[in-house]
Amino acid sequence: MFWRDQWTFANSIEYEYKFAGKYGAKGEKRAKKKKATPEQVRKQNQRNKEKKMRRLIKANFCTADYWVTLKYPKGTRKPMEEVKKDLREFLGKMRSRYKRRNQMFKFIYRIEIGERGGIHIHIIINRIDGTPETDLLIRECWCSHIVNYTTLYETGGYEELAGYIVKEPEEPQQEQLSLFDEEERKHLVKYSSSRNLIRPEPERKVYFRRTMEKIIKEGPEPTPGFWIDRDSVYTGINPYTGMSYLHYTEYRIHENMGHGQTERMQT
Repeated sequence: MFWRDQWTFANSIEYEYKFAGKYGAKGEKRAKKKKATPEQVRKQNQRNKEKKMRRLIKANFCTADYWVTLKYPKGTRKPMEEVKKDLREFLGKMRSRYKRRNQMFKFIYRIEIGERGGIHIHIIINRIDGTPETDLLIRECWCSHIVNYTTLYETGGYEELAGYIVKEPEEPQQEQLSLFDEEERKHLVKYSSSRNLIRPEPERKVYFRRTMEKIIKEGPEPTPGFWIDRDSVYTGINPYTGMSYLHYTEYRIHENMGHGQTERMQT
């Protein structure tokens, strides 16, 4: 007996099959486990964070929504408490303006420190209808009015974006982090989000061994109306759990349009 976890989004479906033994062959015992090194555990934890973030983005945002950088004038070095205050005021103003249009304000943000010690904020914000346009609202509500933004479509895909949001600080940033106390550093190594986001959970379906053997041998078949991204297909045995696995993602051929743009282009 094996199971399939399925995450369904507007324009894609992600699948994870997990089962014991090599490809579910009859009578096959689970592969022998190996003890993971601290570095391997760290990398696996990071991959899990990236998957969780990617699914959070896909469940709540579309490709026409905004990836924004809120910045201060060059040379500004504000204490963390002031940065947090500026951010709270920005989020409050944005929330108020969305409410006036009877629309929900959704966001995911991360405060980051630059190589020269300057703090800026990366934030995903959902686009709304009406005037002034969302990009103008963002600039109006941020204290310095210095804003860079692009759409999620132009950032290179949800996978790349998710990796950026949950990435560990790089070496130059590690040096800059030493300038902050322990409590301040906590705000520079984690992300935060609005409480109104959908937290996607998989639908689980149980399969029998014979079905799984067929999928492994012949490869997964796309759901009618979808195409499988062959670069997303991974299969093998996890050396640290002894469990075999199959992961892949499929995309809608005729995609549901979000604000006039698509989740991913077929190549």
